[in-house]
Amino acid sequence: MANSHLRTSPVVTFRNQFSVSHFDSDISTSISFSSQLPGFSISLKQVQTYRPSATMKPTSHFEELKVDTTLSPSVNAVKPSKTVAITDQATALVQAGVPVIRLAAGEPDFDTPSLIAEAGINAIREGYTRYTPNAGTLELRSAISHKLKEENGISYSTDEIVVSNGAKQSILQAVLAVCSPGDEVIIPAPYWVSYPEMARLANANPVILPTKLSSNFLLDPEILKSKLTEKSRLLIICSPSNPTGSVYPKQLLEEIAAIVKKHPRLLVLSDEIYEHIIYSPATHTSFASLPGMWERTLTINGFSKAFAMTGWRLGYIAAPKHFSSACNKIQSQFTSGASSISQKAGVAALGLGYAGGEAIAIMVKAFRERRDYLVKSFREIDGVQISEPQGAFYLFLDFSSYYGTEAEGFGSIKDSDSLCRYLLDQAQVALVPGDAFGDDKCIRISYAASLSTLQAAVERIKKALHSLTKPALV
Repeated sequence: MANSHLRTSPVVTFRNQFSVSHFDSDISTSISFSSQLPGFSISLKQVQTYRPSATMKPTSHFEELKVDTTLSPSVNAVKPSKTVAITDQATALVQAGVPVIRLAAGEPDFDTPSLIAEAGINAIREGYTRYTPNAGTLELRSAISHKLKEENGISYSTDEIVVSNGAKQSILQAVLAVCSPGDEVIIPAPYWVSYPEMARLANANPVILPTKLSSNFLLDPEILKSKLTEKSRLLIICSPSNPTGSVYPKQLLEEIAAIVKKHPRLLVLSDEIYEHIIYSPATHTSFASLPGMWERTLTINGFSKAFAMTGWRLGYIAAPKHFSSACNKIQSQFTSGASSISQKAGVAALGLGYAGGEAIAIMVKAFRERRDYLVKSFREIDGVQISEPQGAFYLFLDFSSYYGTEAEGFGSIKDSDSLCRYLLDQAQVALVPGDAFGDDKCIRISYAASLSTLQAAVERIKKALHSLTKPALV
């Protein structure tokens, strides 16, 4: 029998990443970075000829059986990170030759301080490349224990500390450890995008408490008091905050602690990953240092932000032993211990001195200069409302006065999502819409980029906003 070409058209789809389609004897490859953001896309096409040398056989009866592709309800309830999606899309555009300014990701543009990097390099050279204890090396946990006592006024023994592959993992393990199905996780908004989704992964219910720009996006104790129930299990506080840069003053934390005391089941997860990136006169207070709160608090911290160690993936939780032991148990069945090399680098980081010493002070000074420039620049734009951040490296700006406008060749600006799509399309600046953080009026700008880059971004944004017009009345 002569060879023949059997026409087939299988389609393999990788959701939120790319798709590959085969048609007849050609291979047509289409890459679409779409995630859940309509309008954010880039396509690259290649066509080449493919000629099979043998007759394709018909499918067997085994291949006719349908596979159950249903997923866990918990996974189905989780939304992908919009911050990650936009960052990936912006990177794809840059790789395609589009000069996009990327201000979406929360990643310092500084190199890891040389003393920290050298510690990691030496660990490799000295063969320190094997598994470590699940909770982390005693050397690193001892350094963390010392740091928490000296800098934060909270005492934890080494067996009350668990080192993980980043603070993000530490937070998820803490949520899984203390939440039961149906419990409520109290989350002030704007919030870091992952908090509600982590609650859902634990089969708990996120309860979102709105805050106001006029109050610097700080939680109102009266609103907290009104929303607590017998199901309330965990209150998440992030100070300095992602995405707002707000810092909780000690007096406000004390008011919140007084409310927490009245609810026996209520615990507090204190996310302190940005504690060293703070601008005077603001000061950082660890929630566990407040009277009666040590027993209720799970303190999260790490090395990514202040020490510019994002790729090293190193974070930790400090909590009373019954909580930290539970996190350690989860980790033992999940990832096991963090990288031995990163842990050596972490010891070096904590050895730089109080609050990271001079190396971190230089970074914080640069962040403050960038913040000051952006605050001044956006205050000059009509309709933009600003809460000046006191820490971290984000601006969370209210652009809602531009909703209802139109852009020629683009369409209507309806919300934070469409405005960010417009700014990426027209200004070639990648930002994150506020709806990802629970406040659709705002947009988050990361100023973890050079001052010259920020200056170029501001000029592009101003020009794009100037082009927006109000629709004509009919």
